[in-house]
Amino acid sequence: MAKGLVTIFGGSGFVGRYAARALVKAGYRVRVACRNPHVAGDVRLAGSPGWVDLVQANVRNRASVDRAVDGADAVVNLVGILFESGRQTFEATQLEGARNVAEAVAAAGIGKFVHVSAIGADAKAKPAYARTKGKAEVVVREAVPGAVVLRPSIVFGPEDAFFNRFAAMACGPAMAVLPLMPAIGGGRTRLQPVYAGDVADAIAASVVREDAAGKTYELGGPSAYTFNEIYDVIFKAIARRRFKVPLPFPLAKLMGLALGVAWRPLPPSLFGGPPLTGGQVDMLREDNVVSPGALTLADLGVTELESVEAIVPTYLWRFKPYGEFSETGKA
Repeated sequence: MAKGLVTIFGGSGFVGRYAARALVKAGYRVRVACRNPHVAGDVRLAGSPGWVDLVQANVRNRASVDRAVDGADAVVNLVGILFESGRQTFEATQLEGARNVAEAVAAAGIGKFVHVSAIGADAKAKPAYARTKGKAEVVVREAVPGAVVLRPSIVFGPEDAFFNRFAAMACGPAMAVLPLMPAIGGGRTRLQPVYAGDVADAIAASVVREDAAGKTYELGGPSAYTFNEIYDVIFKAIARRRFKVPLPFPLAKLMGLALGVAWRPLPPSLFGGPPLTGGQVDMLREDNVVSPGALTLADLGVTELESVEAIVPTYLWRFKPYGEFSETGKA
């Protein structure tokens, strides 16, 4: 018998698929609420037949949100975007979307709500991504005081848009002529990447544990790295020699702004979005690591964490010169 039903907004996305599996493993039926359920059928593989269902919902549409939470025992909000496109703006998706979900949870009298934010979320931040994430935490707490807020650092895994993106950049056609990779701000910004499976376990623990209510947890992996060290991990994993070139923040900001404007009218799925935006450059001015004294994965009982070195090479091999045959040099 299932312990209950959990609705996951954004459950068809990168982290959402891991969360669905973790919640099914913990004994919950899962309702995946997403904008395009007709292309998310594979999420049903997260559980046995009948354990995972899909419904259409858009966090910008309150009526669809109300339908998606109807009958749920817990709700998880994973909706977030990395860049703006059309009506998918930071304000509409990350702030107003979170407000719609939180108010729907409160109106339905649902006792458990997990809101996934991000390290660096700050209602007064300059970058729109971090600012709307910070404001969303405020409106979530106002609507549901007992909500659990999870703030992960960069999330990695086979489907990520971080390690895969930079590995692809390092293999681009231009690299054959000029094998240089930009190190924004000198590459000194520190990050604490966390595995998607560990984030999913934290989400499941937040639903299961009664003592997590009303608390905020910062989720980081077992090690922190400078951006230059991240590059070293990627270059080693893809067996390619590339050189890091320091790129001052002002110049990087100009490049990011130009790329963001150029990409705005293009389809959101094109190349996974712009390689850089002005907001992303601004966020790289601050370290993205777990704060001293913050509640962490360990406080949720998630202690056996996967490392970048153990996981990243298992999916970046496709960027090697000879793919899986690179070790022998045979095509």
